Amino acid sequence: MMRRSFYTSLLIGGILTMTTFAHANTSLHEAVRNNDIQSVQILSSQNHLESRDARNNTPLMLATQRNNIAIATILIKAGADVNAKNDMQDTPYLLAGAQGYNEILTLTLTHGANLKDTNRYGGTALIPAAEKGHPQTVKILLEAGADPNHINNLGWTALMEAVLLGNGSQTYQDIVKILLEAGADPNIPDNKGITALQYAKQKSFHEIVNLLNQYGGQ
Repeated sequence: MMRRSFYTSLLIGGILTMTTFAHANTSLHEAVRNNDIQSVQILSSQNHLESRDARNNTPLMLATQRNNIAIATILIKAGADVNAKNDMQDTPYLLAGAQGYNEILTLTLTHGANLKDTNRYGGTALIPAAEKGHPQTVKILLEAGADPNHINNLGWTALMEAVLLGNGSQTYQDIVKILLEAGADPNIPDNKGITALQYAKQKSFHEIVNLLNQYGGQ
């Protein structure tokens, strides 16, 4: 019995040693790509959180790109920088907002997300969220304090993009209404001097035209 216990201890010890060695030779980026939660948990506690890949992505950015909520949660709670930019000038916060990854977005907002940060187009997270048709994301960002009237490098606000790049469907009508209720100005012109109302008329988005008129569109 004693001999069996001895060999059992050796076996368990060997397995633990091999497991630890395997994790030590796995990068955090690789663990995220492989959805290896155990390795992520181990490596995230060893100060690998801000390591970068060839495109300057942190492990948290990779998890966000995949909308991997479980791994993103581990990384964010371990202290990963939600404002770390990659080569595309995206951050986990900006990307989560743009793609409508609301669970990760909410986590970034409670862990230091910079609401004023901008992407490569000079837009805050609110603008692509509106353009891509994510009404709940738009609401989350506005409730967190995002500026509804921020203007990007193209001269467009979130309201402008919802009209100009949207399809006029109920989803975009909802987004327009959410923005207007939050104080979006329907009369801000773009770089060509054209307003959201004028674009809505050009595209025959009658419901959106009515909404913009109700909130002072001219």
